[in-house]
Amino acid sequence: MNKQLVFSALLLSVATHSFAQGAEEAQQPWTFSGYAEAYYLHDFNDPEAGKLPGFVYSFNKSGEANINLALVKASYAKGNLRGNLGIADGTYMKANYTAEPGVLNNIYEANVGFKLSQRHDLWLDVGVLPSHIGFESTIGKDNWTLTRSLSADNSPFFETGAKVTYVTPDGKWLVSGLILNGWQRIQRPDGNSTPAIGHQIVYKPNDRVTLNSSSFIGNDKSDDQRQMRYFHNFYAQFQLNDQWSLTTGFDIGAEEKPNDASGYNVWYTPTVIARYAATDKLGFGARVEYYRDKHGVMIGSDDPDGFKITGYSLNADYMLLPNLVWRGEIKSLNGSDGTFAKDENETAAESVMAVTSLALSF
Repeated sequence: MNKQLVFSALLLSVATHSFAQGAEEAQQPWTFSGYAEAYYLHDFNDPEAGKLPGFVYSFNKSGEANINLALVKASYAKGNLRGNLGIADGTYMKANYTAEPGVLNNIYEANVGFKLSQRHDLWLDVGVLPSHIGFESTIGKDNWTLTRSLSADNSPFFETGAKVTYVTPDGKWLVSGLILNGWQRIQRPDGNSTPAIGHQIVYKPNDRVTLNSSSFIGNDKSDDQRQMRYFHNFYAQFQLNDQWSLTTGFDIGAEEKPNDASGYNVWYTPTVIARYAATDKLGFGARVEYYRDKHGVMIGSDDPDGFKITGYSLNADYMLLPNLVWRGEIKSLNGSDGTFAKDENETAAESVMAVTSLALSF
């Protein structure tokens, strides 16, 4: 049996036992939870070794059953203290934590928080944290589409540092300031002595509208190779009525040109996702996205005009049980010649994929 599947099964066993203990001790400050998402993806290009392109970091293996994420998590919350520890495995972890040595590449989350004020909802959290950027989570069931968007896959899913967060008494505003080790890193890059900074502002005027602004500013290379990166993520989510929801997002980044050249290399990506809830159990999602990185800051390309991809996807979700969801998705990515690998060392400008998954949460 696949080593990854064995490890994931062990995680589920431990988490189930912990969850049962937590239910018996419901009055205690500790809570235990878990999540596991198994998937099968078929890329009709039949790429060699079943590996999707390097700019796909979630659901990135074709032609074999796999686990995208298997997670067990312990959380503590009492008075002025809170904390989380999550240990995980799966193809998502292997793709996104390759820069982290040893056991660090299984640390999904590890942080401690302290409430700074008795009168206000003001917290300081330190450690490995979920990213403050973007509208998509690594927890698949919480997203409107089965696979992640290009904007999510190529911006941080996690971050390490310190975050101060304030939420207004009416819950309409959330404001955070962050000091970070870098762009999706636990450890700083070798030879880097400068922390990065970021912000997040979330405004919810009512329960049907959410507006978000997030940023990252920093050098994610060594001091000798210093190239400042400036990145901003904006998104808006609308609950149009009881059935229809809409998310629109736009990411833009600029990084100093290398080798002391003047100016900046810019990349950007707009994304639109619509969701239709047919019933309490059945839902559908559709996504349109475009990613443009002319100078290969985030995604390199052999095309003289740089990297550009247009993507479309359509998915259906069905709640088999309150904690078990089945999902299916058809996805098409369209780029330039040579963007996608095919069988027998050939390449293609388009990739069409069919994906199905089962996600269990407890």
